[in-house]
Amino acid sequence: MNPAYIRFPSWITPEIFPGVEWLPIRWYGLMYVIAFAVAYGLFMLQVRRRKLPLDPDDIAGFFFSAILGLLLGARVFHALVYDPSGYYWTHPWLIFWPFQGGRLVGLQGMSYHGGAIGALLGVMLYTRKHKLDLLAWGDMLAVAIPLGYTFGRLGNFINGELWGKVTSSPIGMVFPHAARFDTTLPWVREVAEKAGMSLEGLARVNLPRHPSQLYEALFEGIVLWALLWFLARPPRFWKGFQIGAYFAGYGAIRFVIEYFREPDEQLGYILELGGKGASTHLFESPWNFSMGQLLCLLMIAGGGAFMAWSGSRAKREAALAAEAASKPSARKLKKKLR
Repeated sequence: MNPAYIRFPSWITPEIFPGVEWLPIRWYGLMYVIAFAVAYGLFMLQVRRRKLPLDPDDIAGFFFSAILGLLLGARVFHALVYDPSGYYWTHPWLIFWPFQGGRLVGLQGMSYHGGAIGALLGVMLYTRKHKLDLLAWGDMLAVAIPLGYTFGRLGNFINGELWGKVTSSPIGMVFPHAARFDTTLPWVREVAEKAGMSLEGLARVNLPRHPSQLYEALFEGIVLWALLWFLARPPRFWKGFQIGAYFAGYGAIRFVIEYFREPDEQLGYILELGGKGASTHLFESPWNFSMGQLLCLLMIAGGGAFMAWSGSRAKREAALAAEAASKPSARKLKKKLR
């Protein structure tokens, strides 16, 4: 029986220097640095192409505020929303505590949606304080973010985490740290047979899963970036359009991919319209929604509303400008009266 699945590459390890305990540098952290660098590079490319006279100090401060807000929001949101035990609500000082068992482990657990909220608040506060055009700066940032985001999801893949639901598809992958299932269960035997996986002598088995991290890296990252960069990049549309398009576009793509991604074990499905008690390991109904999907629906609605508001604002400004241009100046009017 030829196996119809892929095994997670054994040579991939989360640590850049595996086995060196005093140097716990992980690929995931490095991917964050690369993501920030890519977004910054794409932002600066737009500045140079459009020959915008922006202050380098303002750009540096703008990005620092966005990154700081992202990290704070991502960590706080994950600790307070994705931990149903409520532990961090009673121990908030541990949210940013990077040690565990006497070892430096970093900040384990970051939420994209919390990071998006935090980054948005960061840039709003910075642009308001320094009297910068939030919509113009935000548009250029919005079309730069997705390609950087790609590296964050690659970091999840390298960590062997956030895997997808069980599948017998040929692109299914066996992740070493994923949950194992009782081989006496009929659905387990059925999936294993379709995937060409032998269960002989096994009490529990690690079944193939969708590599949802790679799906996200491709569609939420590369595809979304290409759409925004080539079709919706400023100044093709009105100011604010790209910000709304990013949030709505990301929300729509992520909503679909969540059907392939296994919901967080501690939360399961938040809304089960397709039937109570559905397995989170399998796709059984399109009407069972994870926390990520509900948050994505809010992103789609918010992004759409923002595009409508910014479009209406642009029309009002254009109408006022046209009205002002059509009115004779006071000096010209005075000459006519003479």
